[in-house]
Amino acid sequence: MIYTVTFNPSLDYIITTEQLIAGEINRVTSELILSGGKGINVSIVLNHLGVENTALGFVAGFTGEEIENGFKRSGGKSDFIHLEKGLSRINVKIKAKEETEINGIGPEISEKELQQLFDKLDTLQSEDILILAGSVPATLPKDIYEKIMSKLQNKSIKIIVDATKELLVNVMKYQPFLIKPNNHELGEIFGVKLKGEHEIITYAKKLQQMGNNKVNVLVSMAGDGAILVGADGEIYKTPAPKGTVVNSVGAGDSMVAGFTAGYLKNNSLEEAFYMGVATGSASAFSKYLATKPEVEAILKTLKREI
Repeated sequence: MIYTVTFNPSLDYIITTEQLIAGEINRVTSELILSGGKGINVSIVLNHLGVENTALGFVAGFTGEEIENGFKRSGGKSDFIHLEKGLSRINVKIKAKEETEINGIGPEISEKELQQLFDKLDTLQSEDILILAGSVPATLPKDIYEKIMSKLQNKSIKIIVDATKELLVNVMKYQPFLIKPNNHELGEIFGVKLKGEHEIITYAKKLQQMGNNKVNVLVSMAGDGAILVGADGEIYKTPAPKGTVVNSVGAGDSMVAGFTAGYLKNNSLEEAFYMGVATGSASAFSKYLATKPEVEAILKTLKREI
């Protein structure tokens, strides 16, 4: 079974306007309200690809109820923890000449409620896959990902981490199965601005070494494609598929979902990589998250390089 964890889910209020002028009344031309959060996005795309999974996380108040209901409408299976206080956050995503995002804070999670999550994770079995995605609310310990991986390290569970900076670096000692920084996030970790494939591969290998070379490092590069530095010693890369970017929200999460779905087919890193790229691109080229037909169409066009 695949499980995703979203510590700080959101209602994503996505609006489009011809222009955004500060201090003025701005009229929207379209609007959409979706259940959001990186882990939830991964679960939704897995559902679209026909891969069974369970979404875990925390929801609170009437916004939390709508997050859960919206997720159910997408066909997802969830086991969210309902917090006693506060409201799940609302993230506003404004599409004008430039994209602007305003992200809410989210509710406080008590130690008792956090323990409920640990109790659920304790039931995971060998060969399950756990996907930890996104930022951690300020009310939780900054090492929460490490605590989870430490508790599960003897269970032979494949753990995928999609996070940034210290949150990502600090889990490398637990040798996650996959990490997915983009090229800018990879550069930030080492305090450099990466230029070209050679530098990206070099620094991806440096990051991989923090996990004793047992971690698959998937680096997304937006319009320049993607590179996978595999734990098998191979380098997989492909240019970005051709298409018009409609919505960048959730593209990285979709790549994680696609990689996971692809790997489950026959445990092939190569197939997982191309499935991940196709799925991330399919979401970027769509108003909403990728569907299976969209992914399959793009998968056929990818130029395969090793």
